[in-house]
Amino acid sequence: MGATKKAIIIITFAGMLTAANAFGDDSSSGRQGGRHQGPPPEAYTACEGKSAGDTAEFVSPHGDTVTGTCEERDGRLVLRPDNPPERGGGGRRSQSEN
Repeated sequence: MGATKKAIIIITFAGMLTAANAFGDDSSSGRQGGRHQGPPPEAYTACEGKSAGDTAEFVSPHGDTVTGTCEERDGRLVLRPDNPPERGGGGRRSQSEN
């Protein structure tokens, strides 16, 4: 196999890897279908300096006050909401629906 043919194969392979990375599933970002999956950063911040089982609260980016209990998740404390949001794209609930 000539050097030119090897170079073409290497360049083609590198291009395929780049394309796969650009269009692949970005599961490390915590997003699926453009929606955030998992607790927001505020849920972790709310439990800083607290212990598992302590109550805490934070104000969501939507302006709602979220209350709950701190629990350990992946080695970190995170607030588990008393009234978690519905799954399946049902939209967020207003305060009056809680």
